[in-house]
Amino acid sequence: MRALRAAKGEEEKSEASNRLFEMLILLEEVLVKCSEGGRKGFFGGDKIGYVDIALGCSLGWLKATEKLLGVKLLDAEKIPELVGWAERFCADDAVKGVIPETEELLEFSKNFIPKVLVS
Repeated sequence: MRALRAAKGEEEKSEASNRLFEMLILLEEVLVKCSEGGRKGFFGGDKIGYVDIALGCSLGWLKATEKLLGVKLLDAEKIPELVGWAERFCADDAVKGVIPETEELLEFSKNFIPKVLVS
């Protein structure tokens, strides 16, 4: 996602989003293998495990990046298993209320990113 934020022109932005999307496709393949062909809901099986938590922590920022840069990364047509996983993860009682809302992250980035760019 850092490459997307650093991209200066439309061509760089497109190239960076394509690279990130390629990684998401690989992640989908791993999910299918770990979840027994999609029969289990998470990387760890029927319940959220360590890998789910590690990846789930970046879902808020992934969604914020989509809005901020106007790109669609979590595309249900292209990576349906990963999108389904993200929905199940965010809907789990253990996760609800923990991942910041997209709008909160966008507001934070408006204040934070300019300060980082200056320093």
